Amino acid sequence: MSPSSERWLDREAGPVVRPYARTRGRTRPEGAGFELIAVVAATGVPPGDRLRYSPDHARVLRGCARPIAVADLSADLGLPVGVVRVLLGDLRDEGLVAVAAEAEPAEGRRPPNGVLREVLNGLRAL
Repeated sequence: MSPSSERWLDREAGPVVRPYARTRGRTRPEGAGFELIAVVAATGVPPGDRLRYSPDHARVLRGCARPIAVADLSADLGLPVGVVRVLLGDLRDEGLVAVAAEAEPAEGRRPPNGVLREVLNGLRAL
């Protein structure tokens, strides 16, 4: 292995690839974003021009074969959530994935301020 290629390899982690390299420098999907708990699923429409998609797009599409939450998809693929959101946006724009369900806030179902304050204090203690 040459010295220049050795700096891009972490023996324990594998090749080092920056997240923005996977998304061509984009940090957000076009259009509406994806909540962490949004459930996405492949639409079943066959992808047209396969050369247009990266291997990461293909992995995300395969991961959406069954409905799955964005956070779970990110964990399953070992990709940062931001990267998964951008790739999902690309696939959504092509009609290959759709949001199957989104969590809706329950009207009038907010925890008391005391509970929120305790949670905040607990987080600060970490």
